[in-house]
Amino acid sequence: MSMNPAAERPDLAPRPKSLRTGRPGQPRIGMVSLGCPKALVDSERILTRLRAEGYGISSDYGGADAVIVNTCGFLDSAKAESLDAIGEALAENGRVIVTGCLGAEPDYIRAHHPRILAVTGPHQYEQVLDAVHAVVPPDPDPFIDLLPAAGVRLTPRHYSYLKISEGCNHKCRFCIIPAMRGPLASRPERAVLREAEKLVESGVRELLVISQDTSAYGTDRKDRDEKFPILALARDLSTMGAWVRLHYVYPYPFVRDLVPLMADPDNGLLPYLDIPFQHAHPDTLRRMARPAAAARTLDEIAAWRAICPEITLRSTFIVGYPGETEEEFQTLLDWLSEAQLDRVGCFRYENVAGARSNALPGQVPEEVKQERWERFMTRARAISEARLAARVGRSLEVIVDAVDSEGATCRTMADAPEIDGNLFIDEGFEHLVPGDIVRVTVDEAGDYDLWGRLTA
Repeated sequence: MSMNPAAERPDLAPRPKSLRTGRPGQPRIGMVSLGCPKALVDSERILTRLRAEGYGISSDYGGADAVIVNTCGFLDSAKAESLDAIGEALAENGRVIVTGCLGAEPDYIRAHHPRILAVTGPHQYEQVLDAVHAVVPPDPDPFIDLLPAAGVRLTPRHYSYLKISEGCNHKCRFCIIPAMRGPLASRPERAVLREAEKLVESGVRELLVISQDTSAYGTDRKDRDEKFPILALARDLSTMGAWVRLHYVYPYPFVRDLVPLMADPDNGLLPYLDIPFQHAHPDTLRRMARPAAAARTLDEIAAWRAICPEITLRSTFIVGYPGETEEEFQTLLDWLSEAQLDRVGCFRYENVAGARSNALPGQVPEEVKQERWERFMTRARAISEARLAARVGRSLEVIVDAVDSEGATCRTMADAPEIDGNLFIDEGFEHLVPGDIVRVTVDEAGDYDLWGRLTA
C-alpha cells in the first residue's frame, strides 16, 4: 500500500497473510501475526518448525485446532490492537496461544483475556512449540509435507525479510524494545548468507534486511573479522543476484563506506537507506538519549548524495516528545526542508509502560501533538510530491508486486513494500507476473505514488 499520512502505523494492522497446508485429519494451527517485519519473521520461523513436525497450517479460525497470536507491544495503541486480535481469536476459535512482544507482560494479557491457554515472550520459539504440543499433540504418525528450501513464508514469493540480529544495545528513553527483546544478539554471518542463498534459490527477487540496529550487526560477536561486520555482510549479500534493501540503519560515520556499494549498478545493494533519525533539535535528541548531532547528520546526507546521487533516504520522526517546545519543533521542520528526505513517517509521542520518558517533565498536550503532526506531514508531503515530480519522464527499473484486471502494482528501487509508494502500470501489463523486474517510463507523479508505462 502507499505510504499515507493517515496510515501512521501500517505495521500494527493484522496481516491477512496465511497458508493452508497439510492433509485431512492432520492437526492444524492458525497464526495471526501483528507488528513489525521482525515479528513477521518470528511467525514464519514458528510455522516452519510446526510444519517440520507434521502440523498443517490453517488459513481460517474454523479450520484450526488452535491459534497463535503473535503480538506487538511497542505502543499503547499497539497493545490495544493486540488485545483486540486475541479477543477475536478467542471468540472465533477459543484455543489461543499468545506470543510476541506483548507476551513479555503475561499478567497484563491474562487480566484482559483469562481464557488464553499460554503466553510466551518475543522470539521464544521453543516455548511456543511446547505450548502447541500441550494443546494440540502432534500426529503420532505424521505425514511430513516437503518444505521449500526457505521454509514457510508469509510474504509474497518474490520478496522476503532477512533478520540478521535480535535485540538492541541503545538506551533510548522512549523505547522498551531492549527490555522486551534483550541486548544485541547477531546471527553468524554464515547463517545469514546460507538463508539468503536458500531464499534466492526459492525464487526471492528482493531481500529486505532487518534488525533493531542494522549498523551494529556483528559488533557483539567476539569472532568477528572486521570492526564493522555489516560492511562485509552487505558486500556478500550484494552478489546474491537479488535486490538487497537495508532497513533500520543508524547513521554512524562508517555508513559512508556502504554508499559506494549502492552506487555500483553491477551489484544488488539498492541505493536506499532507512534511518531512524527521530528528531533534529539537539535538546530533544538529548532528552531522547539519542545522538544529538543533527548538523553533522546533514553533512553526512550531503556526502551520501555526492557519492550516490540516486540514493533514497527514508526515516521516521516523533513529534510531541516530552519537553518539545515550539522552537524545537520548528527546528525539526527546518531540518526536514534542508534534508529533503524522500520517504518520511511520523508518530505522535505516546507514553509506554516501562519507558523512562514517561517521567520526563513537560508532557505535551494531545491537541498540540496532533497540530504538530499535521504540520510535519504537510511539509513532508510537499517534499515527497516535488521529488517524485522530478522523476516524470525518467526510465526506472521496477519490481512487480501484483497484477489484476486493472493493471500492475510495482515498486521502484526507492520503495520498500508496505511502507513506501507504488508505481502503477495500466496498459500493456497483461504478460507481467509478480516478481518480474522490468523497466518503466514514468508518466505521472502524485504525493507518494507514480504511474508509468513499460519502456519499449
